[in-house]
Amino acid sequence: MAEPRKSPLPASAPTGSPAGAPVAAPVGTPAGAVQPLVGDNDIGLPYSGEIGTQLREFVVLSRAFERQVGQALAVNPTDLSAMEHLISAGSLTPSELSRRLDISTAATTLVVDRLVALGHARREAHASDRRKVVVLPAAKSVAMAVGALMPVIGGVATVTRDLPPEERAVIARFLSRVLEVYHGALDGGAAGAEGNGDGTDTAAPRFRPPAS
Repeated sequence: MAEPRKSPLPASAPTGSPAGAPVAAPVGTPAGAVQPLVGDNDIGLPYSGEIGTQLREFVVLSRAFERQVGQALAVNPTDLSAMEHLISAGSLTPSELSRRLDISTAATTLVVDRLVALGHARREAHASDRRKVVVLPAAKSVAMAVGALMPVIGGVATVTRDLPPEERAVIARFLSRVLEVYHGALDGGAAGAEGNGDGTDTAAPRFRPPAS
C-alpha cells in the first residue's frame, strides 16, 4: 500500500523543517501544549500539525468545488448560495431568502430575477397568503446540482463506510469540536460583521454536500 501523501507545512513553518515534521517543544513545556510557530516572520500562530494542514487544504478544496458547481450552473457565488437555501427549504418568500443570505430585499430581488431568467427558479403565489409570493427551485436545476455534487457525496459516503465504527466515532467527535470552534468564532464576530447588502460576494457560498 502506498504511503499517505504528506501535506506541506504552512508557509510560516520553521525554516529547514521537513514537511509534516512536528515543531519541537521547548524544554519544560507541558506535554500536549500547542507550540507557536517560530520562523522568519513569527507571529505566534499555534501549529496544529498534519491535521491542521489537512483541514486548511479541505477548506481550500471546498471553495474550489463550490466554484466548480457554480460554473456548472452558470451562477455566481451569491446566486449559488440562494439556490442552496431554496433546494434545502423547497420554497421561500423573498424576505425569508433575504434573511438567510443576509442581504437587502432589493438585492434579493436581483438574485431571484437572475435565477428565474436562467431557469433555475420560479415565482408562485403563496399557498395561504395570496398577497405574497414564494420562490421555488426548478426540478431540472435541482437535478443538475445533485449531479454536480454526486462525485463528492458518493466518495465521502464510500470513505465513511470503509471505516470501522470506532474510527467513525472518533472522527465524528473531532469534527464536532472543530465545528464548535468555527461556530464560536462566527458568533464572536457577528456583532461587528456587516454585509454590503448589494448581492455581491460577501462570503463563500455554503453549497456543500449533505452529510452521509
